[in-house]
Amino acid sequence: MSYSTGRILLSSQREGQISRFRAWVLFAVPLAAILFQVYIPLFFPQLRFMEMPLLVVVYFALMRRSQISGLLVGAVIGLAQDSLTSKSPLGMFGIVNTLVGYFAASIGLKLDVDHPFIRLLLAFFFYVFHQVFYWVLARALLGQQAALNIQQILVLGLLNAVIGAALFHFLDRLRERA
Repeated sequence: MSYSTGRILLSSQREGQISRFRAWVLFAVPLAAILFQVYIPLFFPQLRFMEMPLLVVVYFALMRRSQISGLLVGAVIGLAQDSLTSKSPLGMFGIVNTLVGYFAASIGLKLDVDHPFIRLLLAFFFYVFHQVFYWVLARALLGQQAALNIQQILVLGLLNAVIGAALFHFLDRLRERA
């Protein structure tokens, strides 16, 4: 895998290559991420911090470079995550992941998202955005009085960003070759 070396910004929309994936990848990877999110913390509670569905939404939205595709991926994965987890009402992860997918695809149009450092920063940023926006929705829509622990969110965001960078490298191998 060769990464671009010096440039971070794309000078034109045509310069960014839209990644293609086989249908089984678009189905199996999100399903595996959701099942990981649901079942792994039951056996390994210390891995509860990992937001695999979020990282998959960010990856597919960045690589597809289509805002509509990012919206759809975020909505489908978010609603599936809502339906399989009992800790949140139906639609909360759907709303948040939809926005993450849209914004990630928008950024994917402007930045060279094949650069590992950019991927690390974006995974961190979108984790923090996801957590803060989920907290805002819980307070505004559900009236929950949950505390927002910024230090914990930043540390877990860094851990998820490192995991995301490794996951993105693995998922790059599943892209179709042009």
